[in-house]
Amino acid sequence: MRRLYFLLPDVESAKKIVDELLLARVEERHIHIVAKDHAALEKEHLPEAGLFEESDFVPALERGLAVGGATGLLAGIAAVTFPPAGLILGGGAILATSLLGTGLGAWVASMIGSSVPNRQLDRFHDAIEEGQLLMLIDVPKTRVDEITDLVKSHHPEAHVEGTEPTIPAFP
Repeated sequence: MRRLYFLLPDVESAKKIVDELLLARVEERHIHIVAKDHAALEKEHLPEAGLFEESDFVPALERGLAVGGATGLLAGIAAVTFPPAGLILGGGAILATSLLGTGLGAWVASMIGSSVPNRQLDRFHDAIEEGQLLMLIDVPKTRVDEITDLVKSHHPEAHVEGTEPTIPAFP
């Protein structure tokens, strides 16, 4: 999947583009709109960007999994190498501390990431504050040109702002 970015001047343009995307068989769950005024999006029943799009949740979760897992693995190896109070520990201790570290790291990092704005959207902050809408469209790699051409040909007011190379598979 690739994520396409478009800046739109108003809600009417967004509504027309969403309708055309739905007719082009792009599912609504793959269309996200970031706006300063969320009430206008709700009023027009436009798909709003959610937690995964507006925050740094997914990258933080990935970092937390890696760091927590590595820390838990090292703690398990240390516990087996230098057992406390004469306990005999085996491979189960390494597995348990690795899983505990992974879970704890993912949980803490995702909590932090959910409160941090998405760094991919920083370059659009000023435009959104001025009242423009940012449309994010997730499409298969094979349809990137088709969808970009569809939007550009029917809506010259939409500014193509690029493509993000990959979208996380699990959100």
